[in-house]
Parts: sequence; structure tokens; C-alpha cells
Amino acid sequence: MSETGERVVLFLCSGNYYRSRFAEELFNHLAREAGLPWRATSSGLRVDEGLSMNIGPLSWWARQGLEERGIAAAGAQRMPRQVSERELEGAAIVVAVKEAEHRPLMRRRHPAWESRVRYWAVDDLDCAQPSEALGELERLVRELIAELGRLPPA
Repeated sequence: MSETGERVVLFLCSGNYYRSRFAEELFNHLAREAGLPWRATSSGLRVDEGLSMNIGPLSWWARQGLEERGIAAAGAQRMPRQVSERELEGAAIVVAVKEAEHRPLMRRRHPAWESRVRYWAVDDLDCAQPSEALGELERLVRELIAELGRLPPA
């Protein structure tokens, strides 16, 4: 639970630069609109490896995808961050955006969490055009918002 009493969804990707950041911003926008007591945050599983494709705080593609949806990225200036055990423990729901990529990283780096994570199948830029990946993330985030709207209060 967050400091404000909201329950937390933690989105994970590799670099916390593109997919997880888009999901975080979109989720927070939609949760506010729906009046849900949930807040998203995001982190990366490989930020500490110095991923060279991360240049700056937020991917241009993520920012552009949000702008196309009329969403201003509230955390646009935050630099990518490495996931911590504390973040995992503080989240009610943890979503890794691509199972084939992230399950092995969870197994290696956070083995106690591997089976507690929800895994999606959203490709990174090396395998999918941003319109496809962001469209799929939007569909999945909207499904999650709908699910959370049906849950009884904590």
C-alpha cells in the first residue's frame, strides 16, 4: 500500500524506459478517471546493467504514445530505476510486461517472486513497432483497470 493509502501496481520491464513507464503513466491516468484507489509505479529488471538504449529519463516512443492519448507524463523527468525488494514487497500486484524476457530475470534476481508476478507478452522495440506494443499495453492496462474496478475494497 502506498503512503496515500492506495494499493500499488508495479510494472516491470528491462530498462524502465519504454514499456513499463508507458504502462505506469497510462494506468495512473485511467485509475484516476475511474476513481480507483490504486496507483502504479514502475522499475526495470536490468537498469543496473547500464542498458545503452536508455538515453534520458523516458523513451520518446512512450512520451509520444501518451501524448497521442491526451496524457501528460507526470513522471517524465524521473530517470529509469532498478527494481528493489522493497518495491516488490510494497506492491499488491506486480506485472512484468514480457514473460519470455522477464521470467528468467525474475528467477535469477528475485526467485521468491517469480511465481507471484503476472506476465504479459508485450514485445520491445527490437520485435514490435511502437504502435503495436503500445496498443497491446493499452489493451492490457484497460483490462487490469476493469478487473480492479470489480474487486471489493481492501
